[in-house]
Amino acid sequence: MPSNRVKVGIVGLGRWAKVLTRASRQSEVLEIVAGFSRTEEKRVAFQRELGVAAVSDLAHMLADPEIKGVILTVPNEQHLPLAREVAKAGKHVYTEKPIASTLEEGLEIEALEKTYGVTVTVGHSARLMAGIRKIREAADSGELGRVAFIEANFSNERALELTPMAWRWYKDKAPGGPLSQLAIHQFDVLHYLGGEIVEASSMASKLSPVGAEVDDQSMTMLRFADGKIGYVGASWTSPGIFAVRVFGSKGLMHYEIDFGTWDTPEKIHETSTLYIQRGKDGYGKREELKVPQSDMFRAELEMFAESCRTGKPNELSARSGNVAIAIVYAALRSIEQQGRAVRIDDVIAESHRKLAERSRHVA
Repeated sequence: MPSNRVKVGIVGLGRWAKVLTRASRQSEVLEIVAGFSRTEEKRVAFQRELGVAAVSDLAHMLADPEIKGVILTVPNEQHLPLAREVAKAGKHVYTEKPIASTLEEGLEIEALEKTYGVTVTVGHSARLMAGIRKIREAADSGELGRVAFIEANFSNERALELTPMAWRWYKDKAPGGPLSQLAIHQFDVLHYLGGEIVEASSMASKLSPVGAEVDDQSMTMLRFADGKIGYVGASWTSPGIFAVRVFGSKGLMHYEIDFGTWDTPEKIHETSTLYIQRGKDGYGKREELKVPQSDMFRAELEMFAESCRTGKPNELSARSGNVAIAIVYAALRSIEQQGRAVRIDDVIAESHRKLAERSRHVA
């Protein structure tokens, strides 16, 4: 019996390709039918382990009329050239976060949508976790009252394990260390929960004893268009945590997961914490809430499938992906300027100017 699942390919067959391919097996709307890597060894291993046909030529994948979209799980600097190839072939694009290695390249990827009539989905999956969705529901319903403050943290021990052989060791490949690698997840979550973010101010420090080029601690304050403020912390020298807390005039909500379950999102609900604290009576009367089972990776893939099917963008849009990376750039600039607030629109406008100047020189 023929399957009506949307057929897609995947490019870059490392660890994350395996995570997403396993997640896709739980979906009734999307099927990964072909994989490509430039390395034959990876192609053979991927096909053997996951049963997905590996192709030796990307052009062969892109020429297949059955394949409606392509998932990119490749290094950041490869996102733009590969996304351009995929879009030129008329296929929809899914790229892992961040959308690109630079904001300029991210804006170029966003422009592919209009140029080639395709959609771009960016893998900012953290906003799809059940606890985050429950907080958004409570905020939208008015249960929390007027939300005024949001705080978040995403940390792990990465900087204690770095060596010069790792790309995250270097400033040009992982600017800001956990700022660009972890905090970017929370920037997208706060954008989802709180709306438009207008400026960022940040500080950073280097405390790991291994001697990497990158900072390994960061604190970023965010100001939203409606006046609320937020904080995002990221440490690379501490046991892993992902936590979000939202404060409103009628109540607050706290959500925290076991970072060790990140690669197995269907199990996140088993060890995560979600509670709501209402009114003035405080901590003692907080209500523990049951976290529904969910799978953020399957959810993002199914959003991508729907975009492939309809040609319409989803909430994991190129625009949102570029907002997240623009906040990273604003925070990095703030660090260079001893914590001065930097406007997000100014960062985006400057990148557009750079692209326009580059186009003029090419012409």
